[in-house]
Amino acid sequence: MAVRCALIIPGAVLLTLAAVGLLLVILPAKEVETPPENMYGIVLDAGSSHTSMYIYKWPADKMNGTGIVTQHSECHAKGGGISSYAGVGGGAAESLAVCLKQAVKDIPKSRHHQTPLYLGATAGMRLLNIVNGTEAKRVLREVEHKLQSYPFKFKEATILSGQEEGAYGWVTVNYLLENFVKYGLVGHWLNPGRDTIGALDLGGASTQITFETGEQVEDKGKVMELRLYGQTYRLYTQSFLCYGQDQFLRTLLAHLITTQGVKATVSHPCYPAKFNVSIKLGKDVFDSPCTKNQRPAQFDPQMSVSMVGTGDYPTCLDSVKKMFSFDNCSYSKCSFNGVFQPSVRGSFMAFSAFFFTHSYISQLTNISVTSPSQMEQAVRIICNMNMAEMTEKTKQPIKYMKDVCAVSNFVQVLLTTGYRFTERSFPNISFKKKAEGASVGWALGYMLNLSNMVPAERLGLMKALPIGPWAAIIFLFTSLLLMALGHLLMTYRHTAGQPGLV
Repeated sequence: MAVRCALIIPGAVLLTLAAVGLLLVILPAKEVETPPENMYGIVLDAGSSHTSMYIYKWPADKMNGTGIVTQHSECHAKGGGISSYAGVGGGAAESLAVCLKQAVKDIPKSRHHQTPLYLGATAGMRLLNIVNGTEAKRVLREVEHKLQSYPFKFKEATILSGQEEGAYGWVTVNYLLENFVKYGLVGHWLNPGRDTIGALDLGGASTQITFETGEQVEDKGKVMELRLYGQTYRLYTQSFLCYGQDQFLRTLLAHLITTQGVKATVSHPCYPAKFNVSIKLGKDVFDSPCTKNQRPAQFDPQMSVSMVGTGDYPTCLDSVKKMFSFDNCSYSKCSFNGVFQPSVRGSFMAFSAFFFTHSYISQLTNISVTSPSQMEQAVRIICNMNMAEMTEKTKQPIKYMKDVCAVSNFVQVLLTTGYRFTERSFPNISFKKKAEGASVGWALGYMLNLSNMVPAERLGLMKALPIGPWAAIIFLFTSLLLMALGHLLMTYRHTAGQPGLV
C-alpha cells in the first residue's frame, strides 16, 4: 500500500498543478476593464428668482479630456435668489443650507474632498452689481464662506457674464441631444458628426442667443471658443440684460406710466379688456436699474396706480416695439440696440420662458405657431381674449395669464424683428422645456466645461498575455496534464498486476 501511494502521489501533484495552471491562464484570457469610481461636481445656479443645486457625475476616465457627465440629483432652494437678500445679513448663505446638506448625503463620503463646488450667479446678481457693487460683493463673500464650510473642494462663487450664461446653455442643449458625443452600439463613446443647434434662452432678467457661426464676427466681444470632446467650437453669443421676461414687463409698465402721466389710473393695452390690478410705483416699477432711465424726477415710490386693461393688440404691439431700438447700427447688420449679429443658421432650441410662452399660445389658440405669420395671427387672438376665457382654457391662475399678451408680443418682436428669423428660418425653432428628458439650463454646460480641469483617473485593466506566449503556456500545461494522467494510468496498471503492492 505504501509503495502504491509513493508511486501515485507525484502523479496526483503533477495533475493538480497542471489543472490549476490551465485555469489561471484561461480564465483571465479576456481583457476586463475595471472602471474607477465616479467623479462628482456641484453647480449652484443662483438665478434672479431662486437658487437651484445640480449634482453631476461622470466616470473618472474621460473621453478626449471631457467627462461624460450625467445629472445625479438636484435641489431647489426655498426663498428668492441670493440677490434678493441684499441688505439682509446671513440670508443668502442660509438659503443654501438645505441643498448643501443634501449634497453631503448624495455624494459618497470618499469623494467629498475631490468634488469641485461652484456657484454661478446670473442676471439677478448682475443687476445688483450695477445698483450696489459693494452689496453684491458682500453677498458673494457671505456665500463663499458658507460653501467653504462644507467638505467639498470649493472653487469659486462668481457672477457669470451674459455671454458665459448663453454659451453654457448652448453646450447643455447640444450635449443632451448627443451632438457632441454618443454611446455607440459597440459600447464606446463616439463623435456622431452632427451639426450643433443654436440656443435661445429667456430668463427673468436677461435673454441670450447663441449659435455656431462661420461668418466673420465684426464685434470680437461676441465670440467665444469652447473645446469639448477633442473639438473646438466657435460661437456667437449675446446676452441682453433687462430683456428677460420680468424686467421687460417692468420696463413696459414704466413706459406706459411715463407716457400717460403719473396718475391714479393708467391704461394697459396688453392686459385683457376690463382687467385691472393695483401696483406700487417703487417696488413694482421703478426700483430697478432697467427702468432708471424712465424714472420720473419726482414720484412717490409708495403711490398705488391702477393698471386697467384695454385688450388692444395694435397698441400693445406698438408699445412693445418701443422697448427696442432698431436704428443706429454701426456694423454691416445688427439685431437691436446696435448689437452686431451674424445671420441665424441651422436649427435652434428655445427654452425657459420661450417654451412657456409658446405653450400658452398653443393652448389658447390651437395654432401650432411655426412661422411669423402664424405667431402674429395667434397673438392677435390672445390679445382680444378676456381673462375668463384665458383662465378657463389654460387652467392657470390670473397672475400668469395677465401678461400673456404682452410677453407674446415681446417674443414675436424679439424673434422676428430682433433676431431676424424669417418665414423660412422660423420653422427651425423648436420650443422645448426639456431635451431628451432633462431640463435645459446653463449649469450642465458649465459642469461639462469645468470637467476639463478635473484630473482623470486611469482604468484598472486585467489583460491577457500576448497570443504567442499565451498559446505556449497553454501547450506546456496541457502537456503536463497529459503526462500526469499517463503516469497515473501506468502506475495503476503496474500495481494492479502485483499483489504484493496492493
